[in-house]
Amino acid sequence: MSPSERAASVLPKPQTWSGSQIATLYPGSFALVMATGIISNGLFFEGHRQWSDALFAVNSVAYPWLMALTVLRFARFRRAAWSDLIDPRLVFAFFTIVAGTDVFGVGLHLRGQASAALYLWLFALVVWVALIYFSFAVLTFLNTKRGADVIHGAWLNAIVGTQSLVVLGALVAPGPGDLGNGVFVLIHMLWGVGLGLYGIFIALFAYRLFFFDVGPDDITALLWVVMGAAAISTNAGSVLIATDSGMPFLNAMRPFIDGVTLMMWAWATWWIPLLVFLGIWKHGVRRVPLVYTPILWSLVFPLGMYALASLRLSLAADFPPLADISRVMVWVALAAWAATSAGLVAATWQSYRDFKRSKAQ
Repeated sequence: MSPSERAASVLPKPQTWSGSQIATLYPGSFALVMATGIISNGLFFEGHRQWSDALFAVNSVAYPWLMALTVLRFARFRRAAWSDLIDPRLVFAFFTIVAGTDVFGVGLHLRGQASAALYLWLFALVVWVALIYFSFAVLTFLNTKRGADVIHGAWLNAIVGTQSLVVLGALVAPGPGDLGNGVFVLIHMLWGVGLGLYGIFIALFAYRLFFFDVGPDDITALLWVVMGAAAISTNAGSVLIATDSGMPFLNAMRPFIDGVTLMMWAWATWWIPLLVFLGIWKHGVRRVPLVYTPILWSLVFPLGMYALASLRLSLAADFPPLADISRVMVWVALAAWAATSAGLVAATWQSYRDFKRSKAQ
């Protein structure tokens, strides 16, 4: 059931177009912020400051706007919002709030807004703590044989949200003063938690994908999160390698982090051709039309994250050839962002026209 159909089943039909958009807001809508922000950050590190600032300006509007819409949805359409929260197929999509907040926070920190970045990290951490146990409770007690499917459920967003706390946490750790050591320990712990969750989910994901029937409806942009989760784990590991915590205990972990980070980058790289082939099979062989949905942002973000992760790993490993991959992939990600943005504008306009037409009848 789509978000719009689900909303219609639990609340009266909204009387305005804006009300209908709020009522049916996709829980993973913050993937737009994630995608825009990660490409902006990647362009920043590549030295393309004007492009980076332009995307950051877009995010400076998109992040508070989506946050306001989310709050309004929980205030005005509580039943629809709660329905998404207790749905095993959708609850993990809320982790895009965590990741979107952290990615936007990194953009702020790069522009000298360290205090704002720290507050956003604290907010994201609180949301993560609430979601991580609530989501697994939903998965444990409310999932059934006919419930969530790991391919459709975007469960790997939990890893993306977890590792995003590591990336921003490493930047803001010096800010809290005496609490900085605690933050450094915490982000190393979170990196390990993210790896553990990835190990659990990737086993289920691969088993479902390779040993059961797969149809065109199973091939969605959410599949790219499997690559994006590995890429952000690479990015987080590279940040930990490059950050001097001043704590001998954490510094002693660097050889382990080095090896695992490289393996996660290799794993992310391995998935890219397979995911491209699956997309060609769906849209080229099976002739399924490519239309805009909010889920498409879950494809754009991994592309941008892979570009930035490759750059960060090249610096951490002192291996410049990886930077060449980043220089190419960041423009691929930007092209995907532009195409998806055009789809968003067209779909929004069509939605508005359809609503007006239905009200006129």
